[in-house]
Amino acid sequence: MSNEAVPVLTGPALWSAQAHMPSVLGRQIVVERAHGSYLFTADGKRLFDGTAGLWHANVGHARPELAEAAYAQMQRLETYHIFGRYLNDRAVELGEVLAGLSPIADSKVILNSGGSDAIDVACKLARRHWQAEGRPTKTMILSREFAYHGLHAYGTSIAGLQFNRDGYGTESLVPETARISAYDINAVEQTVLEIGASNVAAIVAEPIQGTGGVNPPVPGYLEGLQRICRENDILLIADEVITGFGRTGRMFATERYGLQPDLITFAKGITSGYAPLGGVFVSPRLWERFYRDADETPIFRHGATYAGHATACAVALRHLALLEEEKLLSRVKELEVVLTEELKRLDALAGVAETRVAGLLGGISLHEDLSAEALTDALIEDGFVTRPLRGNTVQVSPPFITTDEELRELMGAIEAAVLAQEGGR
Repeated sequence: MSNEAVPVLTGPALWSAQAHMPSVLGRQIVVERAHGSYLFTADGKRLFDGTAGLWHANVGHARPELAEAAYAQMQRLETYHIFGRYLNDRAVELGEVLAGLSPIADSKVILNSGGSDAIDVACKLARRHWQAEGRPTKTMILSREFAYHGLHAYGTSIAGLQFNRDGYGTESLVPETARISAYDINAVEQTVLEIGASNVAAIVAEPIQGTGGVNPPVPGYLEGLQRICRENDILLIADEVITGFGRTGRMFATERYGLQPDLITFAKGITSGYAPLGGVFVSPRLWERFYRDADETPIFRHGATYAGHATACAVALRHLALLEEEKLLSRVKELEVVLTEELKRLDALAGVAETRVAGLLGGISLHEDLSAEALTDALIEDGFVTRPLRGNTVQVSPPFITTDEELRELMGAIEAAVLAQEGGR
């Protein structure tokens, strides 16, 4: 059939992200407003937000405290850039607060607009570090199978989800990247040996893989990555875009798992999505070179117009205060107990292959004769938002303000949807 004979569908001018457009046109869900853990759509549906948006709506939707913080800041100074000699006071204040929270002692903070930005910065800085060290062969960035690190050029190139890397004309948009095993630390060591440690700049890893299927680390794996990096003089980059700021019951998952990375990327949870903000914690090993008072001190040639955006920083500061005021990290630990109990119950279903949990992150993998995508579509009709992930997995990651009852209702709806699919086999 020629291209001229294939019908071209129309729809809104807005091109949806990560969407097979012919499949979603006519089925798109327009969210008009939200409150707490609930969304309200243009066609009158009330939906429980079982994924906290894209893992980010941790304090829930439409919090007046955060709207007021943004309004007050915009009345005083919407933003001013932080290039060269210039700073804005809210970016300075947030940097100090974040440095105090950072799992990396004496860290500096690079701010930008989101998680994909943060990955680009971290990977560029890792390579820049080794060039400045006089070790120009250390350029390879290694990342795990099934990893997701955003969709900028670097994030696309180090993705462990092949479908996000396909279709750009080469093996990788950014050269000198490779994948390592997501579970087998011995296989990781073998890969490093084959590539040569003298060629590897950094290993990037999510402490808990998110989009790859909600995969907590197998025992000993993250510790093994830490050891390999130390023994081979390789930088360790922890991608905490999903897990940072409380999603695991600790401020950062690196604390939960006892890691000591050289760089940590963060985003979503710093503002609960109320303003686009992300960044990188940088260890002294990397930043000190760029702070030396010497003629030969290099410049890290990276920056963005909205880095350290004053309004985004004001929102982040108020948001971090909310986490403390409402003891939401402790609440995540309580909800993890409920989620663990509920997932154990789902494990007994014939259609469930495996369940996984870490903090307020849950994954339910279905047997191959069931469909996670069909199940999540059915749940929308029942009033619940979930999301299909790699491995025929259903994502569960509601806001931190979720009640025990709401979480159990969500899990009960998933159970009913699984049973309905089992009955239709």
